[in-house]
Amino acid sequence: MIFMYFALNFHLNMSSKIKIGISIGDVNGIGLEVILKTLAHQSILDYCTPVVYGHTKVASYHRKALGLGDFSFNVINQAADANPKKANMINCWEEDVKIDLGTANEIGGKYALLSLEKATEDLVNGSIDALVTAPINKHNIQSDTFKFPGHTEYLQERSGSSDVLMFMVSEDLRVGVVTGHIPVAEVAQSITKEKIVKKLVMINESLKKDFWIEKPKIAVLGLNPHAGDNGLLGKEEQDIIIPAIQQAFDSGVICFGPYPADGFFGNSTYKQFDAVLAMYHDQGLIPFKTIAFGNGVNYTAGMKYVRTSPDHGTGYDIAGKNLADPSSFIEAVFAATHIVKHRREQESLLSNQLRTGGKIIETASDVKDDAN
Repeated sequence: MIFMYFALNFHLNMSSKIKIGISIGDVNGIGLEVILKTLAHQSILDYCTPVVYGHTKVASYHRKALGLGDFSFNVINQAADANPKKANMINCWEEDVKIDLGTANEIGGKYALLSLEKATEDLVNGSIDALVTAPINKHNIQSDTFKFPGHTEYLQERSGSSDVLMFMVSEDLRVGVVTGHIPVAEVAQSITKEKIVKKLVMINESLKKDFWIEKPKIAVLGLNPHAGDNGLLGKEEQDIIIPAIQQAFDSGVICFGPYPADGFFGNSTYKQFDAVLAMYHDQGLIPFKTIAFGNGVNYTAGMKYVRTSPDHGTGYDIAGKNLADPSSFIEAVFAATHIVKHRREQESLLSNQLRTGGKIIETASDVKDDAN
């Protein structure tokens, strides 16, 4: 798993502990199960300080169902009080909650939102360094304060970002999408040259800033079967996608396409690129989850804040049965930690560059030469 690989040496040169906020998602789903299974690994504390937004009684209910008798949270009132040697919990409500595992109901949505709102507040005000979100039910979470298709759109508004990118990442594949949570019937009319160029620029910047790929190569998929077959099966490739690729390339983004989506993944062409831009949700996420399910991470690129989540949903069908695999959630925690670390290092390098009149000091020998 890619982020666990990076984590192997992470704590050896970490100057300050990264604080990872965690929202619990639907209390009737598998969110707390994968959270508890993740935090039960004491090695997690070598790399970050977890702060879970929920309630100890709800967590205790799930803990007992899983048989994690030796696990407990350090209860705190605010993220600033987090103990770096323990898994921390902030109680986001006072009343008792009736848990009905495996059921989609208003209770699940209500407390998922309370957790998310408090965690997002701390993310925006800088009390935590990154946010990892457990799965929500997009229907029962709807309310006067949450009228969004999902986490991505909610966080876009709360962060004040003009646009964000749903970026699915794993060791073998990274996929972004032009259009996200919209009906398939609306996809073609929603795709514009400007939107494609903007998403390509966002992917390019994220690959450089968040994943430290110096000269990323990005593949662009077509919208229609066989990428339109020279206009026989659709004009979007010729009229919109190809001009967008050319404009992005001319601006410095190394991108190619459009590729027919079926053969592109079927013959593993994706392995020749650092990322792929799909035109719509299922075009990108079906192959991604086929190739990387269980180890993939949903990353919201384009924000000044870092947010990741696992690549699965609420899992009502297995909730409370101790069957949920925490691998993707573990990856999400390490991905968030890894990206924050990269951003910090980049800021440090830029700061050194300013202090040294344009020269970036990276090694002890550089420091010695500069001093002489």
